[in-house]
Amino acid sequence: MPDRGGGPTGPRIRVGRPSRRARTLLMTLGVLAVLGMAFVMFAGFWTDWLWYRSVKYPSVFTTTLWTKIGLFFVFGLLMAAAVGFNVWLAHRMRPPLSAMSMEQQSLDRYRMGIAPYKKWLLLGITALVGLIAGASASSQWRTWLLWVNGVPFHQKDPQFHLDVSFYAFDLPWYRFLLGFGFAATVLSLIAAALTHYLYGGLRVTSPGARATAAATGHLSVLLGVFVALKAVAYWLDRYGLAVKSSDFKATGNWTGLRYVDANAYLPAKTILFCIAVICALLFFATLWRRTWQLPVIGFGLMVLSAVLIGGLYPAIVQKFQVQPNEQAKEAPYVEKNLKATREAYGIEGAQVAEYDGKSDSKDKNKLRDDADATASIRLLDPNIVSPTFQQLQQMKNYYAFPTNLDVDRYNKDGKDQDTVIGLRELNLNGIPKNNWINDHFRYTHGFGVVAAKGTTAGANGQPVFTESDLPSSGDLGTYQQRIYYGEKTTEYSIVGGPQKEIDYSDDSGEKTTSYQGKSGVSLSSPINRAAYAVAFSEPQILYSGAIGEGSRILYNRTPKERVEAVAPWLTIDGDAYPAVVGDRIQWIVDAYTTTNGYPYASRTTLGDTTADSLTAGNTQRAVMAQQNQVNYIRNSVKATVDAYTGEVKLYQWDTEDPVLKTWMKAFPGTVKPRTDISPSLMSHLRYPQDLFKVQRELLTRYHVKDAQTFLSGSEVWQVPDDPTNKSGNAVPPYYLSMKMPDQQAQAFSLTTTFTPNGRDNLSAFMSVNAEAGTSDYGKIRILKLPTSRTVDGPKQVQSQFNSEQDIAESIRLLKGGDSDIEYGNLLTVPLDGGLLYVEPVYVRGGGLKYPLLRKVLVTYGGNTAFEDTLDLALNKVFGAQSSTSPPDTGTTTPPTSANPTVQQALDDAQKAFESGQEALKKGDWQAYGQAQKDLEDALKRAEEAQSKANKTGSGSGGSKAGSSPSAGSSPGPSGSPSSSPSGSPSSSPSS
Repeated sequence: MPDRGGGPTGPRIRVGRPSRRARTLLMTLGVLAVLGMAFVMFAGFWTDWLWYRSVKYPSVFTTTLWTKIGLFFVFGLLMAAAVGFNVWLAHRMRPPLSAMSMEQQSLDRYRMGIAPYKKWLLLGITALVGLIAGASASSQWRTWLLWVNGVPFHQKDPQFHLDVSFYAFDLPWYRFLLGFGFAATVLSLIAAALTHYLYGGLRVTSPGARATAAATGHLSVLLGVFVALKAVAYWLDRYGLAVKSSDFKATGNWTGLRYVDANAYLPAKTILFCIAVICALLFFATLWRRTWQLPVIGFGLMVLSAVLIGGLYPAIVQKFQVQPNEQAKEAPYVEKNLKATREAYGIEGAQVAEYDGKSDSKDKNKLRDDADATASIRLLDPNIVSPTFQQLQQMKNYYAFPTNLDVDRYNKDGKDQDTVIGLRELNLNGIPKNNWINDHFRYTHGFGVVAAKGTTAGANGQPVFTESDLPSSGDLGTYQQRIYYGEKTTEYSIVGGPQKEIDYSDDSGEKTTSYQGKSGVSLSSPINRAAYAVAFSEPQILYSGAIGEGSRILYNRTPKERVEAVAPWLTIDGDAYPAVVGDRIQWIVDAYTTTNGYPYASRTTLGDTTADSLTAGNTQRAVMAQQNQVNYIRNSVKATVDAYTGEVKLYQWDTEDPVLKTWMKAFPGTVKPRTDISPSLMSHLRYPQDLFKVQRELLTRYHVKDAQTFLSGSEVWQVPDDPTNKSGNAVPPYYLSMKMPDQQAQAFSLTTTFTPNGRDNLSAFMSVNAEAGTSDYGKIRILKLPTSRTVDGPKQVQSQFNSEQDIAESIRLLKGGDSDIEYGNLLTVPLDGGLLYVEPVYVRGGGLKYPLLRKVLVTYGGNTAFEDTLDLALNKVFGAQSSTSPPDTGTTTPPTSANPTVQQALDDAQKAFESGQEALKKGDWQAYGQAQKDLEDALKRAEEAQSKANKTGSGSGGSKAGSSPSAGSSPGPSGSPSSSPSGSPSSSPSS
């Protein structure tokens, strides 16, 4: 070994190979690293398979997996073969190097350098391009499945008379194949050119011919293939015009052919196709002619034609033929767009009727009675009262309600009752101590349904619960109350093993349970435990003693996640809602089939059209697929998720939808027939909000059927901003039971309003029958207001409420101290030619942490009332008493409590309230202020006493409806009297 850094007597440093032990260690570490990476990949695959098998949808996993694998290998091999063959062919055609030029001599060292490795280099290059192409192709599994399983729409486009399925299913696949062909040709051309250059077939600086005959022929064929593919692209572009999006100043977003497309671009594409075919033949002809002259001339002609025919000519047509007489030229194409858009979004059957907006009826008693018969006004706003549910029915800190509750209907005494409903779900942030065992083993589920009448409020503004307490009891009967799957259940839980779960608390203390369902994946196998330890990055899953025989892991627990996973081809509605169906709590999820390939139908971005004041900043009320542009949508599937077992069921809802039929062919057995929907489930199905929001956005322009009116823009509407807050977002649609002028009885409906573009007065009122199972379900009705005069819209009505002196003074009194006013949903109801507006007013503040209904605002025909109850407000507005309901005496019945401390506080609160009323009538503001202070103190004492009782598990864990100190004794938060502007006594704000 050579000496380094020393003389004969200096140190000798040996430089050589690592020792055998070091090599063995390095090799072992390398093998372990590879095995570790392999196991991480295996863990992801294995846990996915186990989950799909646990939910009984293994075919979704296998079909998707094998489709991706097939596309990966087929297109990966095709790309590798194309590039590899052309490199091999270029190498085989290399010229002899006996008389090498200086240029070739400089390349010689590269040739010599790669000579020993050229086979491995070729294999590496082809493998790399094959992997990239295969990965790209595997992402097209949806496109492939739609193409191979596509069923006809039995509708033809008006331009080419092809079935819509060609544009929805076939054209996207053809475009993918074309793109793949272009990529393969370009890569092959580059690889072949580099190989020819490296081996002398192409020359750049050398004198003489720049290319050998073999190189010329090879590259010309590849260029010919490229130009031939361009010819195919021109031909497909003709059909692409039917689904092309463009900006059209008359309408904004436009899809389909316009005059310039049909009369300039379409013939131009046909001419360019012919030129490209000729140019491709000229390139192929170089195999015999051995000259680039004609192909280059042909290619230049094609480029020039593309500029002149494909660009300049359409611009000339647009400038000199269309613009001078745009409406006449575009009208036939606008009619096609109108028809296709209305069909694609399911709004072709929308019934538009003229509505005066002003009542001519002089019979006050009839108007008053009609107000009761026309609508069941929902006073309980599900988007405001969640904190009230939380305060009165949370029971334990580890339970919580969603930010926005849901509206459903339940039958009571043979009559459907609009009901506000929420589930008491698990809230891990509220458990006493967060650790791995508590978070994933002990606190695993929520418990019970809480429901309240939507049209009635109890004494002093609290909800009238029809299902409450813990365990929940009331009108909904007996059902499985444990909630293992819900909107707030985002963490995994391990259940069914040796570790007991906390169930709920009652008089005897904390109850425990063990999950008896078959949901989840078994952790009995060491392989499963290891896989989940890797998948969830939690090594304790592998060795924890809390996991044993019978342990199962539950994850993907929100209804939206589960439906998206078992049906990845569906677009999911942003609002899943719970319902008690039989003896189970079921989450009901609306799902949609969509496409952006419906010819002539204008596109919309789902994320934009489904956003409103409720979705802004609310992660649980999400919008649909943020940037997903579509021009066809159907509510084709109704899905359910069992809150206890997590079982997912998909039901075919739209039996005519060809997109759903296509997916059902691709994934047979995953969607159950509509006839499998039970009557009890059918009674809770409703028209989905997101579909309604998409349709209302389209109807702002597409309510007209006349092309000239559409082009003029004189009838364009807009969805008004929510007048009850300052978010600047669109007003959400509202569910309530009501009847439109042509209906004989009330129906559960979804409603909204429209205003003229840029103005605040009312243009139209829209409703859809949301009651599934009825013959009228899904029928859209639009009442169009006259344009010759103005009718107040929601924002103007809200401004009117806020500006009236008596109302403003009452609002000021309600805001006494640190109270806040919250305006509920501003409901609009067509009534005898006019429009009835109703808005509940909530007060939150003082000792109360939640809103209570205090007042009801009503306006009709220019008359406005601000009263304690809906009945009083309607009586005042119409100047008549209802003949269908008992007179409102304006009295309240003080609630009671079994807790003596709470009861004393209730008695003190009632006395303070009565003192305040007397002082208000006398105008004694000093006494009134003292009474309000006494009232606030009493309320605070009552709430503290009840909270203390809840924490110690007294009673049944909570108060009954009407017996909660906060729910029943509070005459007004912060001591605010629940009185009318005239000082009339308070009464229960019920309908």
